[in-house]
Amino acid sequence: MKTKRIITLGRQYCSGGRMIGKRVADFLGIPFYDKELIRMASEESGIGDEFFEKVDEKVSRTLLSAIATGYLVSSSIFPLNDYLSNESLFKIQSEVIKKIASAEPCLIVGRCADYILRDIPLLRIFITASFEDRIERVRERHCTNNPKEAREILEKMDKKRGDYYNYYTDKKWGDASAYDLCINSSLCGAEGAVKAICDFSERL
Repeated sequence: MKTKRIITLGRQYCSGGRMIGKRVADFLGIPFYDKELIRMASEESGIGDEFFEKVDEKVSRTLLSAIATGYLVSSSIFPLNDYLSNESLFKIQSEVIKKIASAEPCLIVGRCADYILRDIPLLRIFITASFEDRIERVRERHCTNNPKEAREILEKMDKKRGDYYNYYTDKKWGDASAYDLCINSSLCGAEGAVKAICDFSERL
C-alpha cells in the first residue's frame, strides 16, 4: 500500500466529511489533522489557542493586540506591540501545515491546506451531501427541530468556510476544478466515500 501521500479534504458543513476523512486516514495508516492544528499552531507560536479558535476557517475583523486583551505572547515571532491580524494567524497555521506535510504522509481537513501545499504532490478531496441529509445532521448536532433555524445554521457555516477559502486562495470553495476528486456522500454513503478515496489514492 502506498502511504507516501498527502491528502487534503474540504467539505460542506454536515456532509460527513470529517468522519470520512478520519476513516480514510485510519485505513491508510496515516495521521489525521483537523482541530489538532489549532493546538499545534498555538504551541508553535506561544499564542493562546483562543485566538486561532476565533478565526478558525472564518474571516473576521483584525484582532486586538495580545497586550490589549490581557494575553501575553511568549514567542519571538511577534513583538509585544504588534497586532494579531487574521493574516498573521493564518501564516502561523500555514507554517504548521507545511511542517507536518514535509515530515510525514497525512490527511489534513480544511484550513486551505490544498492551497497552502499547492507546490507539492497532493490528493485534493471535496465532500458534499444532499441538502436534506445535511439539514438532518444539523438538526441532530444542534438539537433543533426548527427547519428554518437548521437552514440558517447550515447556510451560515457554509458561507464562513467559503469566505475563508476564497479570501486566502485564488480559487473558489467547492468548485470542482479546485479538487482532484469530489464525492457526494449521500449517493455512496460514508463507507463508499472512504473506499472511493482510498482506491483513488492507490491509483496515483
